[in-house]
Amino acid sequence: MIAVLPRPLLAAAVAAGAIAWLATADAYGLRLLALGGVYALLVVGYQLVLGHAGALSLAQGALFGIGAYAAAMLTSEIAWLARAFPLTLAASAGAAMLAASIVAVPVLRLGAHSFALATLCLAQAAVLAALHGGALTGGANGIAGVPLPRLGAWTLPRGLALTLLAWACAGAGAWIAWRLTRRGRALVLATLRDAPDAAAALGIDAGRMRFVAFVAGAGLAGAAGALQAHVVGVASPESAGLGVMLACLAMTVVGGSRSLWGGMAAALLLVHLPEWLRAFDRWSIFAYGAALLIAVLFAPDGVAGLFARRRAAPEPLPAAPPPAVLPAPAPRAAAGAPALRARGLAKRFGGIAALDGVDLDLVAGRITGLIGPNGSGKTTLVNLLSGTVAADAGAVTIAGADGSLRALAGPPHRRARAGLGRSFQMPALPPGLSAADAVAAGWLAQRPADGSVPALAQARAQALALLRDAQALPWAGATCDALPAGARRLVDIARACAAGPRVLLLDEPAAGLAPDEATALGQLLRDRAAGGMALLVIEHSMGFLMPLADRVVCLDAGRVIAVGPPQAVAADPTVRAAYLGQRVGQRVAP
Repeated sequence: MIAVLPRPLLAAAVAAGAIAWLATADAYGLRLLALGGVYALLVVGYQLVLGHAGALSLAQGALFGIGAYAAAMLTSEIAWLARAFPLTLAASAGAAMLAASIVAVPVLRLGAHSFALATLCLAQAAVLAALHGGALTGGANGIAGVPLPRLGAWTLPRGLALTLLAWACAGAGAWIAWRLTRRGRALVLATLRDAPDAAAALGIDAGRMRFVAFVAGAGLAGAAGALQAHVVGVASPESAGLGVMLACLAMTVVGGSRSLWGGMAAALLLVHLPEWLRAFDRWSIFAYGAALLIAVLFAPDGVAGLFARRRAAPEPLPAAPPPAVLPAPAPRAAAGAPALRARGLAKRFGGIAALDGVDLDLVAGRITGLIGPNGSGKTTLVNLLSGTVAADAGAVTIAGADGSLRALAGPPHRRARAGLGRSFQMPALPPGLSAADAVAAGWLAQRPADGSVPALAQARAQALALLRDAQALPWAGATCDALPAGARRLVDIARACAAGPRVLLLDEPAAGLAPDEATALGQLLRDRAAGGMALLVIEHSMGFLMPLADRVVCLDAGRVIAVGPPQAVAADPTVRAAYLGQRVGQRVAP
């Protein structure tokens, strides 16, 4: 029933309940409510890292402890700072952000599991530093006597005022998190989180975005730690301990990793839950664990996920793009000019030569087909060109906006920003986004995702135009996890085109497509080539590729064995022996 209430009425009901709770709470109840606000701020910061950036950090509790110790040290050692709560709060957040910035550069380069272990080591180091910090940290006893928040001669009293301050800070943190993750940024973050390889191919700088999320989340954790030190009056090693991290993780999972209100509600709930379970006496810890297990089993997406599913309604499917749709961005290179040139590309995996001195030229306005038997090195070549895999030898150059060739190097997102795009054999689309929003994320990837309404509206307009060109417009409002295989591939290719590359690499784009879908795809690729784009198409379906390609390159055992017009390559005896004769067994008409 709650989920279907109008939002103004729901907000009024929540406000009335909060006022009644505050009015009837005793001193201990207000203390718990204040701690609920502290943990709500901590969880909001952790949602930036785990829920939006997709990085499992186990250091949020340590950053919380750094903030607590910073506030305790500043207020106990510097008298005038003890009377300037806003400054100590900012300094505590800054201390946590500084620590996060120092460790983020090396640890954010690690894979998911290694990153989690590295941040766990950071958490343990913080606890050890607190325990063995001597007079500076107070050792195992910590720093006691942390004063209440003060502003000049005025001291904030315990009780209702301190509780309201804690929740005001939690609200401010939620506003910061909302600003960092709204509208266009939400689409880009969803792509980064759920399809990291595709995000890099679109030009999304995963390292930069995760760094911002990690440091911003650290700042909110440091502020929460400072508040906790003022509320309880002490900063101890427990403030940075694993218990805080586990509590934060549980609150995030129970509330929902990306729902602000869900995370804040879960923080309030789990702070009070041990008190409500005291009736179980020595069995209370088991009851607490059972309650968490039930919440995870019946609400795997958090409490917010339950409400979202009840409110969800299918988006209306647009019959046609709106009149304001602009044409998709396209390069303006002169047809026939070199767009990409590779020389001597080589790659070995152990003792196997996947590529051995491959030369390749892609020309603006032309479609180059790449064929060869399985294991000939086709996908490896695309991975080397896009930067997904580092080449052992060779060089790649790409035409710039002025037409001059320049070195193409660095990680995939830098190559994408230089004008190189690609699709994948297995399309990776964010399951929670609609097809239109998945393509819009491709348009936003290389543009400032400032969260503005005009930027998002323009990106969605571009997405609808591209989906229309790919004959996938009827799927625009469907979520990506509900798309059939053929539609997923068309949406993936439309997304790759949305980034506006000058060179586009397609890995088996027609696989799994129905005849009408393949026809629409062929027309889309011809249109992109007519706009000046250079395309490389890997394809096993000769009936699709041969009429489409202007030129065909054949690989076998990592080497180029034939290059030329489709008809000439199809008739080449070496090609037929290596590929066509074995797989098809008949002459293929160009």
